[in-house]
Amino acid sequence: MIILNSKIVQMKIILSIVFMLLTTIGLAQFKKPVVVQIKTPQAACTECKDRIEKFMKYEEGIAKIVVDIKKKITTVTYLSDRTNIENIKTTLANIGFDADDVTANEESYKKLPACCKRPEDGGGPPKKQ
Repeated sequence: MIILNSKIVQMKIILSIVFMLLTTIGLAQFKKPVVVQIKTPQAACTECKDRIEKFMKYEEGIAKIVVDIKKKITTVTYLSDRTNIENIKTTLANIGFDADDVTANEESYKKLPACCKRPEDGGGPPKKQ
């Protein structure tokens, strides 16, 4: 009877160790999301905000995106093992928006509605009268 109990105890100890190792390995592989703020000077209306959020939510590695049209800043939460800040800025430029130091893709920019274009091109939010 004592031999049987000691085998059960040994088995419980082994299972506990295996469980702890698997948990540690699983947690070590989880990377914390990165949060960055990107200047998007053209994001001045809800149409700009909706356009950016709509296109960016399908981008791989993007966990969350929030466009602040008052501050003209886009806050992006992303997974660093799936994308990086340069890819995010390039995607914004490919949508037609300037992103920090990356200039908008001209072809995409031309397709934007007038309110989403640069002020020097006649864009910006509608003027109050």
